[in-house]
Amino acid sequence: MFYTDLGVPDRIDSRFELYTLHVLLVLLRLREEGQKGADTAQDLFDTYVSALDNTLRELGVGDVAVGKKMRRLGEAMYGRMSAYEKAILAGDADTLATALSRNILEAEAATPDMRVMADYAMRTRTALAAQPFEGVMTSPAWADLTLAAA
Repeated sequence: MFYTDLGVPDRIDSRFELYTLHVLLVLLRLREEGQKGADTAQDLFDTYVSALDNTLRELGVGDVAVGKKMRRLGEAMYGRMSAYEKAILAGDADTLATALSRNILEAEAATPDMRVMADYAMRTRTALAAQPFEGVMTSPAWADLTLAAA
């Protein structure tokens, strides 16, 4: 749906953007669970970073270059997570849509499709917040993207 209905380009950098947004949504939910959630959030984050490293290697990036590319990816990831987190926690779908448009579509202003994506992210945040910790761990409550697109 992200690619077919919202015009997200099917490229490695766009996949990184979607992956980062979804990991962030789960991290935000896990942090609400005290120490158990914080420990689990750290494990998720470590897995996320490890998966990025593995992807670079699968794409044929050599050992010497992986460190440099991971540093750049880390900077991009922290920048995205920071911008997205501020907007999500503030309930500011407009700012989130603008950031998503810039990062996914390289557009200066929020596009209609990224407004739908921002709405989806906000509804996912609400759905995850309503879900017990065990449910988040086994089957996160992603919002229905078709509702956002309607």
